[in-house]
Amino acid sequence: MGTASNKKHFLKSLLIALLGTFALTSSLHAEKWWNKEWTIRKKITLDTGSTGVNIGEPIGTAAVLIRLVDFQYDAAKEDGSDMRFVATDDKTALAYHIEKYDALMGEAFVWVKVPDIKPGVQTTFWLYYGNATATVVKADDVKGSFDADTVLVYHFSGSAGADSSASGNNAENAGTPSEGSMIGGGYRMGGSTPATIPPSPSIEWTEGGGMTWSAWVKPQVLSANAVIFHRKEDAKSLVIGMDAGVPFVDINGTRSTPVAATPVEANSWHHLAVVADGAKTTVYLDGETYAKLAAGIPALNTPLLLGGNGADAMAGGSAFAGELDELVISRVARPVGWIQLQAFSQGAEKSAKLLVLAPDAVQTNWLSWMEGGYMGVIVKNLTFDGWLVIGVLAIMLVISWYVMGAKIRYLNAIAKGNAMFMKEWGKVSNDLTVLDDEDKAKTLGGAIDKENQKEMRKSSAYRIYHIGVEEIRKRLSIDRKEGVRRGLAGRSIQAIRASLDGGLVRETQKINSMVVLLTICISGGPFLGLLGTVVGVMITFAAVAQAGDVNVNAIAPGIAAALLATVAGLAVAIPALFGYNYILSRVKDAKDDMHIFIDEFVTKMAEFYKERNESPGDSGGGH
Repeated sequence: MGTASNKKHFLKSLLIALLGTFALTSSLHAEKWWNKEWTIRKKITLDTGSTGVNIGEPIGTAAVLIRLVDFQYDAAKEDGSDMRFVATDDKTALAYHIEKYDALMGEAFVWVKVPDIKPGVQTTFWLYYGNATATVVKADDVKGSFDADTVLVYHFSGSAGADSSASGNNAENAGTPSEGSMIGGGYRMGGSTPATIPPSPSIEWTEGGGMTWSAWVKPQVLSANAVIFHRKEDAKSLVIGMDAGVPFVDINGTRSTPVAATPVEANSWHHLAVVADGAKTTVYLDGETYAKLAAGIPALNTPLLLGGNGADAMAGGSAFAGELDELVISRVARPVGWIQLQAFSQGAEKSAKLLVLAPDAVQTNWLSWMEGGYMGVIVKNLTFDGWLVIGVLAIMLVISWYVMGAKIRYLNAIAKGNAMFMKEWGKVSNDLTVLDDEDKAKTLGGAIDKENQKEMRKSSAYRIYHIGVEEIRKRLSIDRKEGVRRGLAGRSIQAIRASLDGGLVRETQKINSMVVLLTICISGGPFLGLLGTVVGVMITFAAVAQAGDVNVNAIAPGIAAALLATVAGLAVAIPALFGYNYILSRVKDAKDDMHIFIDEFVTKMAEFYKERNESPGDSGGGH
């Protein structure tokens, strides 16, 4: 039963060790990693709480501008096409698009669609990059970066009047683009001819409906009644502009009333937003309420006009002179939190607090220390057969270390138990009367308590002692029944000794079990390694011959990788050799202890249980 239990325990432990080794070698990162082909990731935190910009109003889904700072442009593809944005669950891909990517100047603007942004909390997601393989294709999704209620988005980069939303509301006769604007390219305004956006179902307004207009503006001069945007049909109109630096909205000839009348300064960028919601319209400047109007938008389906001759929009109006950037129109009234997010995330003052880009995290694994060194070259050039041989050697390594550990623990337990037993045996060996009582025989005359008896059961000499006691008790059972003491005949003593020797053989077999696995590892490990090396060298030379490129650089990596199999074989054999020799010496000590005890036990038994009529020349050895 003991041997079967040990084998079962061995197989269970071996399985656990192999699974652990497989998990170690197959794991490429201690943390969850979206895709192992991407080697670098950066955690991005959108902080609308007290440690960030403290937005307390609802926000919702929004396209967030990411300025790539502290970014390893040399580790990414030259056009940034290996960038991927993934939600905090490390599974869900986020839609994004690149407005500008200049690896040479180290500047990039990327818009990421972040769903359901909550106020007053931190929202995190990941930027992955560092995959320069040729199979990676650009995955940015311009139209998918905005929600369905966003009906017009002008970045003014490239084509000044190109709509980046899914609605396709492109401008006609767009004016002069401006390089190096607020965010990438911009739109220079000041001419008499406006940029015209033709009407479409997506930008048709109903009376009192919802509408949000958002843009960055930079006035060059603070003109009176400067018109930035207008839409008009007969007596119905909506005009957005600045009057000597004071932003306003004018609906059907009625102008908004400023809440904060501080005008903006010339040649400074400001975020301007107008939100119409039912019968009220609000003007926001840099995310704060600036003016209000108790009127909603009129029903209009005429062209939308940017700039131009202000007299066409309102009486006494003038053309706005300055720059415009990031124009966004939505067909719903956006919440205050959404307006603040646009202003804070895109502006220079608060964006650093709202958007925190953590340092890069590099994908690591148990082979990371090899990368860039000699071992990296060897591992990368290792062929399949080499990995197969090393895998078998890894199994042998686990087996050899398990056997060495298990045997040393077992031999230590035997040595400790033998020492305890021989100490107590020395006290009772001169008077074997205790053997007549079964309980006293087990405890060596009561000298061993239950706790020590548990330790002593591990003693091989103690187990042999019990064999001898049982043999004596069986042969003396008749004497105990008749109440006489005849002793043991010579043949009985020889039979008992044979039983003791049988116990010695069984104990020796138990001690030597599985040690043969060490000899297999010692002799087989180097040969398996040599096999892997020879096959690897053959493949290397065959590949060189087929390619026709005979040089050191073509041959050396393959041969170096092939030699790794031999190293692995020696790594299995050398520890196993040392462990095997150490275990052999401990096994010899255990066998010597059993031999000594058997000789002493038989001698004491023959003296104590000699027959009364036994002659001095009897071969039994008793007197």
